[in-house]
Amino acid sequence: MPADDNTREFDPDIVTDFRKKMSYGSYLDLETLLSAQRPVSEPEHHDELLFIIQHQTTELWLKLVLHELQSARDLLRADQLPPALKRIARVKHIQRTLTEQWSVLATLTPTEYAEFRGFLGNSSGFQSYQYRAVEFVLGNKNRRMLSVFESDPAAHALLAGLLDEPSIYDEFLRYLHRAGFAIPSSLLDRDVTEAHTFTPELVPIFRDIYEHASDHWAEYEACEELVDLEDNFQLWRFRHLKTVQRTIGMKSGTGGSNGVSFLQKALELTFFPELFAVRTEIGTPQ
Repeated sequence: MPADDNTREFDPDIVTDFRKKMSYGSYLDLETLLSAQRPVSEPEHHDELLFIIQHQTTELWLKLVLHELQSARDLLRADQLPPALKRIARVKHIQRTLTEQWSVLATLTPTEYAEFRGFLGNSSGFQSYQYRAVEFVLGNKNRRMLSVFESDPAAHALLAGLLDEPSIYDEFLRYLHRAGFAIPSSLLDRDVTEAHTFTPELVPIFRDIYEHASDHWAEYEACEELVDLEDNFQLWRFRHLKTVQRTIGMKSGTGGSNGVSFLQKALELTFFPELFAVRTEIGTPQ
């Protein structure tokens, strides 16, 4: 039955005095969080707040993605596959949220964006150190990217550290080696500061896992989780590209890139190429 006056009854046990107690706002530090949106356009343009919140929210999710992926990598190193896959499963849900967020930014029309784009200077999503950190953890290493962050010692140190560490794929291949799979020694001892490149010798190993899934169920599941991870990442990249194209067409990026054509090249990058190559081999005569 609806309330007589359309007002919910106030529970007398609800806490209202927070002079000496932690509140929702203090726990989340909302005063800091909600004061971090500072438009720079003059006069302030209505749609700049959308632009800022879109990117700040993305950075918060990237912080969690990085937290989960680093944990998954460490768990693989410790042969703890099930909890590692749980971390990856959480990342997959975050990725879907990040991809859907582009639909909000896509409501920003070219005319609306042009009203404040000139105030952004050379700031660009290309300079997101957390995005680069996620790429590094997944295996798309690129030492040249460090130069973008030379003016930010903390970001530079983070990326330099991740450059020197094994990626999540490196740790998965080492896990498979310890589980008895014939991973080439060249991959176990490779220079982890370089991006992983396609290694044909891995394809028969993954084919065996896929074609005998009941015997290698944990490894089979892990392969599919990694494929999901890359698929989701590529979908995010594609939605990014299409949103940029919709908003600025073929203009150059504020950070100096070629804009859409630069983003298009990112779609050619891969994290786990053998996990996609094996699909051509499965079910064909050996």
